[in-house]
Order: sequence, then structure tokens, then C-alpha cells
Amino acid sequence: MTDGDAPRIFSPEYYARMRELEGSAWWNAGMRDIAQALLSMSALPRHGFLVDAGCGSGQTMSWFLSANSGWNAWGGDVATDGVRAAGESGLTVSAADVMQLPLRNELADLVISFDVLQHLPLDGGDIAALNEFYRVLKPGGLFLLRTNSQSWPKTEDDPANQFRKYDPYALALRLRQAGFEISRLSRANALLGLAEVKRELKATKESGFGYHGILANAKEKSRIGRTLKRALLGIEGAAIARGARLPFGRSIVAVCRKPLIAHLKAGITKS
Repeated sequence: MTDGDAPRIFSPEYYARMRELEGSAWWNAGMRDIAQALLSMSALPRHGFLVDAGCGSGQTMSWFLSANSGWNAWGGDVATDGVRAAGESGLTVSAADVMQLPLRNELADLVISFDVLQHLPLDGGDIAALNEFYRVLKPGGLFLLRTNSQSWPKTEDDPANQFRKYDPYALALRLRQAGFEISRLSRANALLGLAEVKRELKATKESGFGYHGILANAKEKSRIGRTLKRALLGIEGAAIARGARLPFGRSIVAVCRKPLIAHLKAGITKS
């Protein structure tokens, strides 16, 4: 597939492709395996309430609820196409901005936010969202995050598309300033992410910011290839859950906890 065939970010075609990928692509399945490894080491209760902040079409909610039948969940997203699809699947969702969640304080036992933080306004949108996630979590509640990692070639923040990539240390600082205690934080999608270097170099040369759409197709010709790629991500997830910090990778995953005893948060500023 060429770059010209790939839908640009925030277009209706982009969300349609995203829904297809979430349901069947090896990358999404492998990333769910990583998420499961992180949740398994976190000892979730049998019953609880999940908030999916930036739920898209609800695939993450469906995946989680299928494995945790004692839980209830709510999801919010600004993408009306995704919210509509999630609602049609029977999920409890609303059109909502993750920077101002329509939820009361200390409601959730778990907040999940996958591939949302990097798309928020560059003038402090991620900070506002992290503060909201902290606010709606119960003391002792968990926050599971996935976002883009600054890799190679290094790309600048893209103001036209509201897109950034994170350095793990800078992201860790934001999380701690929001009040979270970090249990695990690591790059991910390491070896398989190397295949994207050529595309990123080309996009950076052409635009200066890299490519922010979706190039992948949900259907891979080789079932063996799908299985092996997913297995590689699963190995990464197991290593991260045991405390490994991968030295490179095109994503960052983190699992954090809101302290049982509230403490004063460090001053958090826009950057």
C-alpha cells in the first residue's frame, strides 16, 4: 500500500479504518496482549468500573468487559462516528472530551486511554486530560496508558494536525506531576516498529512532521506472519510487566496508580 492509499488523520475514512484494525489486525491484538500483561500484574478486583477515555468505536471496552464480567464501563470520545458505532454494539458511551470528562470525582477503578494523548491540543491538552483521569479515579485506582513514542527519525510536534510524540522521561514527569505513581513505563513495539523507519523518513522529508494517518491494512496475507508478529508483541508485554524498560520502540505503555492517600500534586505547567 502506498501513502496515497492511506486515510489521513481525523477523516471519516480514518475512523472506518481504525474500527477495522481494532477488530482484526495483529498489531491491535498484540497491543491488547501487552495491556493484558500489565493489568494482570496489577491485580484488578473482580468488580469495578472502567472509564475508557477516548473509546473510539468501543473495541477496547468490549475486549475488557469480555474478560471481566463483573465490571461496568463507560466510554467517551469526540469522534461521533466512533461513539455511534460503540453505542450500536450495546456499550455505554457518550460524546465527550477527555480534557473535561462529564463524570463525578473518584468514580472509576480503572481508566484506560489508548492512542489519545498524542492527539490533544499542543498547548496543554495532554496535561488537562491527565488531571481529569486522576480526578475521576478512586484512590488506589489504576490508569493504563498507551501513546506514541519519540523514536527515529525524531519528529517535531505538528501543530497543523495536533500531533506529538513523547520521550519516556518527559511523559513520566507529566504523569508524576498529575499525581500518579508509576508502576511500569516502557517503550513498546520495538523490533516490528523498525519497519516504519523508511516511511517516517520519507514523510518527514516531505512535510517536516512525519505521517500521522494509518498505513496498515487489517488483512495480512500470511496467517503465520500475523501469529509471529503478535507473539513478538506478547513477548514485549511479558517483559515490560516484569519490569523491563525497552530501549526503543514506537509506542509507550504505562500503568500507574492514584495513591490511596491523597497528597499535594507538583505544579504542572504547559509545555
